Amino acid sequence: MYWNAFAIALQEIARNRTRAFLTVLGIFIAVAAIVTMVTLGEGATLAVKAQIASLGSNLLTLRPGAGFGNRASSAGVPSFTEEDAATLGEQVSGIALVAPVGTVSLGTIHQHNARVSTVVGTTPDYFGINRWKLAEGRFLNAADQRDGGAVCVIGETVRRELFGDADPVGSRIRIGRASCEVVGLLAAKGQAGMGDQDDTLILPLSALQRRLVGRTSRHDINQISISARDGTDSLALIAEITRILRVRRHLRPDQDNDFNLFDTRQIAETLGATTQLMTLLLGAVAGVSLVVGGIGIMNIMLVSVAERTREIGIRLAIGATAREVLLQFLVEAVTLSCIGGLIGIFLTLGLCVGLARVIQVPFHFNAGINLLAFLFSAGVGVAFGFAPARRAARLNPIDALRHE
Repeated sequence: MYWNAFAIALQEIARNRTRAFLTVLGIFIAVAAIVTMVTLGEGATLAVKAQIASLGSNLLTLRPGAGFGNRASSAGVPSFTEEDAATLGEQVSGIALVAPVGTVSLGTIHQHNARVSTVVGTTPDYFGINRWKLAEGRFLNAADQRDGGAVCVIGETVRRELFGDADPVGSRIRIGRASCEVVGLLAAKGQAGMGDQDDTLILPLSALQRRLVGRTSRHDINQISISARDGTDSLALIAEITRILRVRRHLRPDQDNDFNLFDTRQIAETLGATTQLMTLLLGAVAGVSLVVGGIGIMNIMLVSVAERTREIGIRLAIGATAREVLLQFLVEAVTLSCIGGLIGIFLTLGLCVGLARVIQVPFHFNAGINLLAFLFSAGVGVAFGFAPARRAARLNPIDALRHE
C-alpha cells in the first residue's frame, strides 16, 4: 500500500511539474539556509580555535598592568625580571616551558630597504612555547643566549619587506645601532587577533640587553611566555602563578594584581562556545523558513484536493477507505518536502565548499545536521500535509462524485 501511494504521488508530481517545482523550491531554500548557516558557522568555530592554537601550545602570557587593550593600566607598574621567569619554571609543576621576553620597536635596514620591526629578545624555549616552525636555517640556541651573539631569526613579513625574494639566511641586517646575522627564517603563521604574527624579529635576550637597548634595571622583562603541561588544570595553574608573583612583587592582601595573565585555552573555549551559540541561533532563524515552505505545501495540497475531488469520490465509492485516501495525500506532501530537502542538502554542500574558500574557513561536513535538516523537512511535510489529507479523507463519496 505504501509503495502504491508513493508511486501515485510521483505520478501526480510529474503531472504538475511547475506547481511541484514551486512547492519544492520553498523547502529547498529553507533546508539550504539551515545547512549553510550551520556548516559555515562550524567552520568559523574551527578557524577561531585554530587561530588561537597557532599562538602557542597551552600558552599563558604574563604582562605587567591591570588588563589588556583599553583596560590596560601599566603606568608606574614595574616590569618582570628574569628571576621571576626562572622562579615560575622551578616552583610551578604544571609549567612545561617558560621564556622571559623583552620587546622593542626598532628600525631595521638591509641594503636599500628599511622598516620598523617588532624586535623580540628571548630564550630558546620561546620557539617551542609559541609553536614556531622553521622554513629555513636554525633556531636560536643556548650558546647564542650565553654569548649574547649578534644573531637573529626573522618572520615571513620581515623577510618579504627587507629581502624580497632573496634568501635571508646568512645575510646581515642592521637593527637600531647593531648589526645582526640572520640564522633562521620562521614558517609563516599569518594573522591572529593581535596582529601579524610574521612581523617579528627574534634575537637572544642577552643580545637585546647588551647591544640594542642597554640595561639600566633588572625589571626589563615586559612579558613572560609560559607553556602549560598537557592535562594541567588551568585554574589551578593560574592560581599558583598568581600566588608566587604576588609574593615576588610584594603585594599586600588588600592590593589588586599589578599584572595580567592571558590564557589561550580559556579564550579558545569561550570564543568557540560563543561561535557555536551564534551558529545555533542563525540555524534556528533559518529554520523558520521551513515553516514558510510548509505553508506552501499546505496550500498546494488543498488545491490538489479541490482539483481531485471527483477522483477521491470514485475511489471511496469503489471501496477505498478513508485511511487509504488520507495516506495517499499525506505521502504526496511528504514526498514533495523530502525531494526539496534532498535537493537542498546536496546542492548546498557544493555551495558551502565554495563559500568556505571565499571566507577562508575550514569546510566541516556535519552528517548529523544534514540528517536533522532532512528529517525536519519530512516532518514539515507531515505536519502541513495532514490537514489537507484529512480533508480529502472526510469527503462524502456522493458529494465528491457530484463535484464539477
